[in-house]
This record gives sequence, structure tokens and C-alpha cells, in this order.
Amino acid sequence: MAQWQELLKMDSALQNRVRQLYEGRFPTEIRNQLSHWIESQDWSSAAVNENAAAECFCALLQQLEEQWRRSVQENAILQGPDFPKMRAYMVENFQAQPLNLAAILSECLKEEKQILESVTMTMDNGAGVMAPQQTELDNKVTQLKLQVLELKKEVKILEDLSEKLDFIQNSWQSKVEQNVELVRSKALVEQECLRMTRSISQSKQVVLQRLVRVLNEAAGSVQTLTGVELPEWRRRQQRSCVGSPEHAGLDLLEKWFTAVAEVLFGVDEQLQQLQVQNQRFPAPDFPCLTDSLAEMEKFCRSLIRNLLTSALVVEKQPVMQNLLHRPLILKTGVRFKVTVRFLVNLPAFKTLIKVQPVFDKDVEEVKTISSFRQFDFSRDDSKVLDVDLSSGALTVAFEHMSLKERKSRVKGSCENQLTVTEELHIIRFVTQLQHNGETFNIQASSLPLVVISSSNQVPSAWAAIMWSSMASGVDSENLSLFLDPPGLKWEQLAPLLSWQFLSVGQRPLDQDQLSMLQAKIMDDPDGPIHWNKFSKDENVWIWIDGILDLIKKFVWELWRDGCIMGFVSKERTRALLREKPVGTFLIRFSESIPDGAITFSWVEQSAGEKHIHFVEPYTKKELSVLPLPNAIHNYTLTTSGRSHNPLLYLYPDTPKDAAFARYRTAESSSPSRDGYVPKKIVLVSVDPSPPPSPPPLTHMDVEPEYLPGELDELLKDLLPDLLPSSLENDNNPGYFLQTDINQFINQ
Repeated sequence: MAQWQELLKMDSALQNRVRQLYEGRFPTEIRNQLSHWIESQDWSSAAVNENAAAECFCALLQQLEEQWRRSVQENAILQGPDFPKMRAYMVENFQAQPLNLAAILSECLKEEKQILESVTMTMDNGAGVMAPQQTELDNKVTQLKLQVLELKKEVKILEDLSEKLDFIQNSWQSKVEQNVELVRSKALVEQECLRMTRSISQSKQVVLQRLVRVLNEAAGSVQTLTGVELPEWRRRQQRSCVGSPEHAGLDLLEKWFTAVAEVLFGVDEQLQQLQVQNQRFPAPDFPCLTDSLAEMEKFCRSLIRNLLTSALVVEKQPVMQNLLHRPLILKTGVRFKVTVRFLVNLPAFKTLIKVQPVFDKDVEEVKTISSFRQFDFSRDDSKVLDVDLSSGALTVAFEHMSLKERKSRVKGSCENQLTVTEELHIIRFVTQLQHNGETFNIQASSLPLVVISSSNQVPSAWAAIMWSSMASGVDSENLSLFLDPPGLKWEQLAPLLSWQFLSVGQRPLDQDQLSMLQAKIMDDPDGPIHWNKFSKDENVWIWIDGILDLIKKFVWELWRDGCIMGFVSKERTRALLREKPVGTFLIRFSESIPDGAITFSWVEQSAGEKHIHFVEPYTKKELSVLPLPNAIHNYTLTTSGRSHNPLLYLYPDTPKDAAFARYRTAESSSPSRDGYVPKKIVLVSVDPSPPPSPPPLTHMDVEPEYLPGELDELLKDLLPDLLPSSLENDNNPGYFLQTDINQFINQ
């Protein structure tokens, strides 16, 4: 199977990692349309050979045009992909730089492979290399299938013996009546019939014993599947939805469900055949056989019912297309998708099961709590389960669902206690299955979800989803959880926070980073963390979410590769840098800017003493025009009339250029076509030595200690007539054209 198809089968959190690979670099629509062709090319070689890169670029355009022609020829009713737009994008962005295209695809394909390998490793630790209890279950299921095959053989032998005995008895009696001479052989015939009767009796004993054994073992397997394995999978899926790298695939579970269902259907079939045999060939030596067979059939049917009514699951939880890394958050009027799967994958059920989604079906909170909002789907979206061509699974994907509010919030006793983002809802998927004359009412439920009306509510809604996932069980439907939210232990919250950074930046938090967050979040290290402190009163989560957004948009590669230390306090920063050589610096997240900012600190020596300096944080607005690797490379410190870059070694001892060269964006060195001298934006600091005692803070958006801002006043006094005002950035007077500042310094 193509690498891209394997990636599309992954969970939403892992798919988001793939999406981030291509974001702003190459359209995923083209990657999807030309997946097989793209994977068949040698992009690594093309990335270092301009002729090969140009050939690959032209071939890619030809592939797009071919796909375009096929799309037009098919004349589909639904609008197909926008191939002209794809082609125009390729020509505009890569025609002049085919090497860039080859380099991007070479790197992305390698990263895709690493993601798949990481999933395989996770499966090896979880689902791929089965746990001892799973191995035991797998062996039991295999043995059950073999026993049913033996059972079928024995029932067939029993039927053949019974028919033979019946034939001998009836035919011999008829012949005796016609020929008196045969009476002499009566004793021999009766002896043979007696022997066959005993053999039939023994066969019946064996069949009944095997039936009892198979049914008991099947009952144990059904209990393990529905009571152990399925809840454990749901728990893995619940954690994977909030960022955990755990494997939440269903292939192994489907294998077991299907196999046990085949066993039970096979046993039920043999029981019916035995009942027919018992009617045709009554057994005086088994007077209670009819009742025994009826009891076994009833027990078998109950196991089938238990298995089938548990077999419908939500394979992929509800997720909006523009928020793939945060499932279970739905916005009114915005399309979302969800996939349902039936684990008993038998041909008899193909196109037989019609699934209907129902919002908040049988939810008590909606009926009893007046502040709960009520929603309906924008349209009837019932669909029939069918075999997925890529995976072979029996699934149905609801891809065009959306919600509309049916009943607005009204005044109620809970209105001030429960915000919109603290309301939890569920979607149930209900169906009826007719099989062997029985009706099975089957349903599956989504995990608790939050419905928002504004994109600004996403961070708070995600906090509620995370809290609910860790505080409640997989089968819990306490949708009013946040009326009295339970606290979390640090052992629960720590991995949850780490997963967020793994999901966004492909790197989890280490123990030092978690310790810093623990000190910031918790007043009592041994006590619980309260919901209000995490997401409402002090809103620690909004600060963390701002940093996640900063990583995702601006520095995810630096974070992934360990260049950013991240969560480290100022005290620890001083302790780490104090023993390091002059010029050693580390990168950390600002603790004082709620929306997320990043800064760096370095060690400098003056007057025989080492000083640790903290640069004013870089906000998202600044990083949008000045990438952090470029800022570090071009950073200029002016002191005593001398300018230099004090940043030499990334902590602990990596030379700056070795650490950041691959991340820097190219800066043109040739004059522009209008004859202007090219420019580059840098951050300039003047006289960094901190005063003996730092001045008091005036507002929260300034780091508690940073390089003094004398540059503003200095420039106001000295440069108004020397530099044009257009060179100054109104938002940050520390940004200037490097060429003009150097001219001023040289004067």
C-alpha cells in the first residue's frame, strides 16, 4: 500500500503532524492526487541535480494535466479537484526553483516515513506485539475456530450414521416381509443395528460435550472482548484524541470480533441441524435432548446479541477539517466529519446496516438543566455501512455534518456556573440489524464533545475536552461534569500537557520542563489541581496554549530538534548559564506574556564578573516578520561604541551556526532592481549590563528582567537628523536597517 494511504488511516493527531509537514510548503491536495507517482520518484537525487529537478517538475505538471483530463472525461456530477489552481500554484512557486520543490518533497517523504515508523514502534509496544492477555485471547479465538470445524465434521458424521441406521432398519424390515428366508439373518442385522446405535449415542455425547465446551469458551471470549478489550481500546482512543501517541487502531479488535461471531454463527447453525436430526431420528436414550439443545441455542443467541450490540464503534471521533489536531470541538454551522465502524466484518452485513446519527439522544442533562443548549443536525445524514476499499473494513464516513442550535440558552439556576465551553454533549449512532429472524438494536456513542459558536472559544473548549478525558472514564456520560469539576493529580495532568507539545511540535516535554510547569501551576505539590485555576481564575492553560500556537506557527522545527529549552525559570536559567563559557545562550518561553512569546538569555562577562542577560521577548507579531533563527544570527549588541553578536554557543555547547544554519531563511545579497541597498532586520541592544536592582514592572507584557531599553531614548536624542524616520519600526524601535546602523557606528 502507498505510504500516503497508510498515513490517511492514522488518527487525527498523527494526521495533523503530517499536515504540518506540508503547511506553507507544498499543497496536500497535490500530494493526495499524485501520491503513487510522487512516492515513485527519486527526489533526494533531484534535490542536488538541477536538471533532474527540472525534469521532475515538468513530469509533475504532466501528471496534473493527465489527472485533469481524466476528471473532465468522467464528467462527474460532483465538482472534482481544482486542477487548474494546483497547476498555477506549482508554476508560480517552483518553475523558477525546481531544486526547492525536490528538496521539500524529499524531506517531507522522509518525515512521513519517520512518522509511520514511530507508529509501528508504538504498535510494537502496544497493539503490534500483543500483551500476554491479548496473546492468550488470540490463541483462544484460533482454537475456537478449529473446534467449530471439528464440530461440523462430527455433526455430519452423526447425521450420516443416523441416516444409515434408519435405512438399514427400514429396508431390512421390508425385505423380511417379502422373503421369509431372511428371518434367519435377523439376529445379525439386529446386532449390527445395536452396534450402530451405540456409535450414534457415543457421537451424540461427543457432540454435546464439544458444544458445551465451545459455548463456554466463546462466552469467555465475548466477555473479554466486550468487557476488557473494547473498553481498553476506547481508553486508548480517548487519550489519542487529546494528543497521546498510543496506537488506537481497530484491526486486531475487528479480527477477534469477526472470528468469535463466525464461531457463534457456526455453533448456532449446528444446533439447528441437531434439532432437525433429533426430529427425524428420535433418540430414546436421550429423552431430554430437545430441551438441552433449546437451552444451548438460547445461550448461543444471547452471546451473539451481546457481541453484535457491542460491535458498532466510533472509529474516528467528530472533528472539523480546519481543527484536525483538536477533535471533539464542533462549531455551529461548520462542517465536521466522523467515521463509524462495525467490528463484525462479515459479507452478510455489507450494505445491510443503516446508521443514523442522533444528537444528545437520551441525555438527561438536556432535559433537566435549563442552561443546556439543544442542537439538531442541519440535515438527515443516515448512511449505510459498506466495505472501505482501502482498508476492507465495514465503515461509514459522515463527512458533511453540521449543527444548528434548536433552543437558545435561557435563564436558569446553572447559567452562571456553566459556560458554553463547559457544556458536554454526545452524538449517538443508532441502527437496527435483522439477522436469522432476530432484531438487534445497536448504538455507539462519541466521546463527550463541546459545541462552540466562536473560534475564540477553541482554547477554553480544548481545556474542557482534555479535563473531561482525564477526569472521567470512557463509558462515563456525566455531561454535567463541570457543575462540580473533579480535580486532577499532577500524575494525570503532566502527560496530558506533554502530549500537547508532542502533537504540535513532535517533541514531548521532559522532566525538567514539567517540573517548571508544576511549580507554576500547583500551590501544593501533593494536592489536586483545580479546574478553576487551570482554565478560569488564573488561566494557566491560555498561557500554555499561546505557546503551543507560537510553536506551531513559527518555531516547530526548532522545538522538534531540541534547540528550544522552553519551560525554564529565570533562576534555573542563571544556574545553567553561570558555569558556561561567555557567549553561551539558551532559548526559553516568556512567563509574562499570556499570548505566547519566546526569548533567549546569554552569559556575558564585564569587569571580571559574569552577567546573565535576558532579552525582551519576541512576540508572534515580531516572529511573523523576523524568524527566530535569523534574529539570533543577526542579533547585534552595541556597548561602549562597539557592536558585536554576543550569541556564540547554544546551550550546552553547540556552535551557533551549527545549530541554526539549516533553519535560517535566505537573505538576498545582490542589489534590488531599483538600485536600493538590500536590507535585513535585526534586533539591536545597547549596554546590556543590568542595574543593581531592576526597576518595578509597569505592565504585565514585559519580562520581569530584560535588557534595558535605553536604545529608545538614545536614538531619540542622537539619531533624529541622521536616520530617516521610515527606518524605524513603530511597534519596536529596536529594529533598524543593519547597513544604516553600521554607518552610524562607523562615524
